[in-house]
Amino acid sequence: MLHGKGGLSVGFELWGLVGVDRGSSLHVMKQGRVMILMAMLGVGVAVVIGQVASPKGGMAAKLEQALKLYPEADQDGNGVLSIQEALAYAKEHPEVGAKLLAKGKGGSKGTSKPASFAPGAEGTKVFVCAHSYMIYAADWLPEIAASAGVAHLKAGQQMIGGSRVIQHWEMEEERNQAKKALREGIVDVLTLAPHLQLPDEGIDRFTRLGLEKNPNLRVLVQASWVPMDGKSGPFTNAMRDGVTVEELRRMRELQHGSWLKQLEAQVEGLNGSLGRQVVHVLPVSSAVYAMRERVAEGKAPGVAKQSELFRDDHGHPSDVLAALVSYCHFAAIYRKSPVGLPVPEKLKERPEAEALNRVMQEIAWEAVTGYKMSGVTIEAE
Repeated sequence: MLHGKGGLSVGFELWGLVGVDRGSSLHVMKQGRVMILMAMLGVGVAVVIGQVASPKGGMAAKLEQALKLYPEADQDGNGVLSIQEALAYAKEHPEVGAKLLAKGKGGSKGTSKPASFAPGAEGTKVFVCAHSYMIYAADWLPEIAASAGVAHLKAGQQMIGGSRVIQHWEMEEERNQAKKALREGIVDVLTLAPHLQLPDEGIDRFTRLGLEKNPNLRVLVQASWVPMDGKSGPFTNAMRDGVTVEELRRMRELQHGSWLKQLEAQVEGLNGSLGRQVVHVLPVSSAVYAMRERVAEGKAPGVAKQSELFRDDHGHPSDVLAALVSYCHFAAIYRKSPVGLPVPEKLKERPEAEALNRVMQEIAWEAVTGYKMSGVTIEAE
């Protein structure tokens, strides 16, 4: 849980849109106006496109107040200032965003589990270091890999809710299984899940630590989806059912044109400093949006509503979406298509399970192979 100015509690999972372009210059008056806007939004320590801890909190009122002072921030001119519009306005002033983002790193409480394979075991050793939008992949991957005839070994897992990667790095040494596994050289693939603040120094630190013991280490960084569809104020899972394909595409463009670009820039810079492609970006959000589009079009077998893909208002995945995301991980880790693999146990009782499973596998493979920074191409299948 992070706390913004004015005491507003904000429970985030993922995203921020304000970049850190240290080369820009600002007019003092504009800088002051944006700082006031950010303070009014209660963002304080973190710039967010995502969830307020309580959907019935004061964010809507803050946006209304901000609109009165900054009507130019209302980009579509509909008289309502969305959090995306407020953040897009703030994004024009990156130095301000950088100052705000620099405050605090949050807590480090969480859970950590060691490797579960015996010494000398042969297979791909995967460590999952995540927040709640990714940790479940640690349990889905062994079944998926086994069905593909792949030897998947759990090198351990670490979970901190709503975390940045740097929080995992700062976890107490005696509990930090991620560091321990990397130092022992028992990790072939490390998967990480960044949060809203970028760049995230934790990505760089874990990568460099892992390479000290395993020069062939690969790091996969998950680009997740936006909580609460990026809305502020009251929001329920059922509201997702009315989102159109066009709206989904705009959501995708907004996220990919801002937050994802920041993540790509960090990863490219890190790989450049290493002299080779060690770190890759896993385009999970693309798969999630594609799946939602299928549902909205009535083309997802056995799934009638977009809300069926989520288990709560925030946006944590149902078993259907968890399977889709895990297929993306399988495709990126093993550079193999999941298309044709059997239905996972948790989905076997769903209506049209076979057809649905096939659609998800195709979406996952298309998302991963269609994205240049995943490290996977069709030729690699």
